[in-house]
Amino acid sequence: MTQPATHILRLLGWGRTLARHGALRGIERDPNTPAQVRRLCRVARIGAIQPRAPDYAGAFREIGPAAIKLGQTLATRPDIVGEDAAHNLLSLQDSLPPVPYQAICAEIEASFGKPVSSLYATIEHESVGSASIAQVHRATTAQGRQVAVKVLRPGIREKFARDLDTYEWAAAHLEALGGEASRLRPRLVIANFKRWTLRELDLRREAASASELAEAMTAFAGYRVPAIDWDRTNGRVMTLDWVDGVKISDLAALDAAGHDRKELARRLVLAFLTQAISHGLFHADMHQGNLFVEPDGTIAAIDFGIMGRIDRRARAWLAEILYGLTTGNYRRVAEIHFEAQYVPAHHSVDDFATALRAVGEPMRGKPVSELSVGAMLDGLFAITRDFDMQTQPHLLLLQKTMVMVEGIATSLDPAINMWDVSAPFVRDWIRDELGPEAALADRLREDADTLLRLPSLIRRIEERYPAKGGAPQPLPLPDVELMWERRTANPRRPVFGYVVALAAGAALALAGAAQGWWG
Repeated sequence: MTQPATHILRLLGWGRTLARHGALRGIERDPNTPAQVRRLCRVARIGAIQPRAPDYAGAFREIGPAAIKLGQTLATRPDIVGEDAAHNLLSLQDSLPPVPYQAICAEIEASFGKPVSSLYATIEHESVGSASIAQVHRATTAQGRQVAVKVLRPGIREKFARDLDTYEWAAAHLEALGGEASRLRPRLVIANFKRWTLRELDLRREAASASELAEAMTAFAGYRVPAIDWDRTNGRVMTLDWVDGVKISDLAALDAAGHDRKELARRLVLAFLTQAISHGLFHADMHQGNLFVEPDGTIAAIDFGIMGRIDRRARAWLAEILYGLTTGNYRRVAEIHFEAQYVPAHHSVDDFATALRAVGEPMRGKPVSELSVGAMLDGLFAITRDFDMQTQPHLLLLQKTMVMVEGIATSLDPAINMWDVSAPFVRDWIRDELGPEAALADRLREDADTLLRLPSLIRRIEERYPAKGGAPQPLPLPDVELMWERRTANPRRPVFGYVVALAAGAALALAGAAQGWWG
């Protein structure tokens, strides 16, 4: 177990880095920051020269891979880090200098227990992409198949484990301070972050996620997930089809290739909604570096280390919230928040509906270049404190991905209206999944399942209460208090009884001797 002193030293070291980038100033000035955290910040910045403009992204990059991932998550939480910090963290790119090929080659051979030449006919020594957790090399199999080989950085699992240990320790102590720190639930935020990152550190799980998403999106035209080469995939190495295409962020190349950017923006938004609302499984790392446009206009996605999941009930709430905001039905949106217990019951539904109107009404009918989903989330976060809403960690990935999708769609088509694109899809889904026919079908299915379980239930009851046999019923027996039970109930009483019995016995013996009873 890591000692508290080790955690404190790590935090102070990270604090020094944050101070050099001016990133502690906002924490110290925030009135909701606990006094203990302010003192730690003051100690960390002793002697540090702080720039006027904080560079949060630069600080997280310098701290290391785990901090980069954490910074990308916090970029969608202005209620935690503040609007300025969140905006700055949106520029945080997950890229690091590549590891030398010799180390990557050794990692591949150690994980498979065989030479690289037996796995790939050729493999390029220069990486085509290098992130905080892994890097990618282009290769060709013996069958002539063009593939991408993703390999974990050597020692990355150990480094993440060390940093996550300190994140958990710090979050537990921060939440224990109470107040605003408790409402934001930092322990749950870090627990979800840990689950996401540990999933990224097992490339077999990433491969499985890619395979599952490919099956879910089979019927969606114009969106592709590369196929996995399972024979050349394990926990540290993943091999998948190579993607030939233009990065979706290269607008000039897209125009030169004759792609319709407005159609790409629309299709990207609908692909995200299909994943999140229809299937409850979505690609949660949809930044510009992970999306390509192939020659035929198909959007190809890569890097499936971070995947989001939403259960059916939460998807129904999400769909109704989005549709309510787009149609101005703020009362229904407020009711959903109370049904989902996002807002404590002691608050007024009407008051919350009015607060939502203040957030949603400026959005309606305007292009995303003026007001956006990101602005809506900022507005929603602004009212969470007034209504004692706790952080919902299971929605963090969804919020993060919505901001990413919006940013890419805006770059492709600055005039896109996210609400206009989303509303028909959400309306149709609500009609199909929550309408009278769907409700009747759900009820029939649930009742049928209940009926099918009845025989098993009856068998379990019979096992618990078996039928009477041929022997007569036993006679009722009186309750007898056992000696050790009595001693347990009153530990002093038996000692006193023994003393009384011993004294009585001694007196009887003496009396008998005096009378000559013993001969």
